[in-house]
Amino acid sequence: MPLSAEEIASHPAALRSVQEQSRALIHVYETSPRLAAVFATQQRWLLGHVGLALHFRRDPNDRRTEMTLARFIEVVRRNSVASRNTAEAFVKEMLHYNIAEYVSASGDGRAHPLRVTEATIETFTNWIYAHLRTLDRIDGGTRLAAFLERPGMLAKLQPLICDGLLASGPVREPEQTFSLFIWLNNGGIVMDWLMAGIDPDDASLDRIPTSVISIGEFAHWLKLSRTHLARKLHDAEALGSIGWVGQRGHSVMWVSRQFFEEYMAVQAAKLAIVDAAFDACFPAAGES
Repeated sequence: MPLSAEEIASHPAALRSVQEQSRALIHVYETSPRLAAVFATQQRWLLGHVGLALHFRRDPNDRRTEMTLARFIEVVRRNSVASRNTAEAFVKEMLHYNIAEYVSASGDGRAHPLRVTEATIETFTNWIYAHLRTLDRIDGGTRLAAFLERPGMLAKLQPLICDGLLASGPVREPEQTFSLFIWLNNGGIVMDWLMAGIDPDDASLDRIPTSVISIGEFAHWLKLSRTHLARKLHDAEALGSIGWVGQRGHSVMWVSRQFFEEYMAVQAAKLAIVDAAFDACFPAAGES
């Protein structure tokens, strides 16, 4: 049976396992910043998953299943992910940066078939590896090994993950501080960086120290406007979700236990979705 979000969140190995996952995703960001920018906000992250799902679900022998701009917009609007204009602009950006491409040189507007490039799929596969490895660390399963033996199952696995994400209230409507960051460019990486630097022994504190001191250095690494990041951090500070142990900019930043628990709840919900999708593709492979 796949793990539930509650089982994941309450497991003693959850924090260290999620921290390793966060470091793996930070590495993906560092090695593929252009692609990582595609998933810079939660909305773009969901748009990316929708595009991948349409790509994997297409049948080469049935033109009705091809991914087109019109089909992409229809799925995005049906699931209330974004407006028509936002969805269209997203696809144009994906084409511009060769994250997606037209299947052929000929075609007409919204009916022109699209596909995700191989380089994009290769990088996204690292996202899958990170989450399967986390689940294995939590319960001693063999999900990653099973997937590596049958990598072609990605075409079945990812669409099921997408369906789960689109249907998940905890993922799409997280608590207040998490919500604050998911609309910030690279907000997910901001949170991953904060949480990855936590000492697990401090996780029960009301104010949990991180490894972040300088907002300027943090913003530079993320390729974010220092002013924009500082504004979001100020909003989070007003909520009591972050602060500094001593003088701002000259001491370690802390996160509140509530913010930490919000982050872990979303990670647990996401991991449970991945595990349920994996179980549908590889029955019993997750068992230790």
